[in-house]
Amino acid sequence: MADRRAVLIPGRWYDTRAPLFVHVGEALRRLGFDTHEVTWQVPHDLGDDRAAPWVAEQVTPALGEPTDLLVGKSLGAFAAPLAADRGLRAVWLTPLLNRADVTDALSRASEPFLLVGGTADQLWDGEAARRLTPHVLEIPGADHSMMVPGPLARSAEVLGRVCTAVEDFVK
Repeated sequence: MADRRAVLIPGRWYDTRAPLFVHVGEALRRLGFDTHEVTWQVPHDLGDDRAAPWVAEQVTPALGEPTDLLVGKSLGAFAAPLAADRGLRAVWLTPLLNRADVTDALSRASEPFLLVGGTADQLWDGEAARRLTPHVLEIPGADHSMMVPGPLARSAEVLGRVCTAVEDFVK
C-alpha cells in the first residue's frame, strides 16, 4: 500500500486514459502514491454556469478517503475550490485560467499547486499563472492537449517535461 493518495480528475473530452494522465499517474505511483481515477460522462448540455457544481458533485465522493493531491485537467480545474477548502496540494493541467471562479479558488489556496499549460491554448494565461503560483510549467506552442507542432517526438518530449515537473513538485 502506498503512503500517499492522489485523485485524478479528467477534462471534458480528456479522460484519465489519455497520455497526460497515464504518464503523470505512473510518475505518481513511482513516487509512492495510490491513484484514484474519477470517471464521468459529461452531460452534453453542461454549460459554464453549471460546470463548477457538477464537477464538485463528481469529485467529492472520491475525497471520502484521505487524499494528499488532486490532479485535474481543464474542466477538472473546477475542483480548485475543493482543493482550497480542504487544504490539498494540486496539479492543474491546462486549467481554465480564463474563468474567474477557477482563478479565485486558486488565489485562496493554502497549499502549493502546479499549473501546466501551453502558449497555443486559448484557455491558458501564462501571466495569470505566474501571478498565482511560482510553480508553473509553460510550454511554448503547446495546445490544450499539450501537443506541439512538428514531429510527434516533440509532443512526447513535452509529455516528459510535464512528468518531470510533477515529480519535482510532489517530491
